[in-house]
Amino acid sequence: MQEKITLVVDYLNKVRTRCTYNAAAKALGITPQALKKLLGKRKPENSWFVNTGTGNPVGYTDEEKHPELHRTKIIIKSAEVLTRNLDL
Repeated sequence: MQEKITLVVDYLNKVRTRCTYNAAAKALGITPQALKKLLGKRKPENSWFVNTGTGNPVGYTDEEKHPELHRTKIIIKSAEVLTRNLDL
C-alpha cells in the first residue's frame, strides 16, 4: 500500500495539483482516515491532499503547506481521474 501512496504523492508533486482525500482514498481502496494515517508526518509534499470543502489540507500550518498549493484552482475530485492518470 505504501508504494501506491508514494506513487500518488509523487504524481501530485509532479503535476502540482491538489487532490481530495476522498478521491485518493477511493482510488487506493482505503478510507480517507486510513490515507491520512498512512501519509504520516505533515509536510509540503503531502499537502496536495485536501478537504473537499475547503481545498486545503486538514490541520496543516502555512509552513507545512507546499508553496505552490494554490497555483491552480483545479482539484482532482474523482477517483476515476486519478486512477486513469496513474494506472492504479
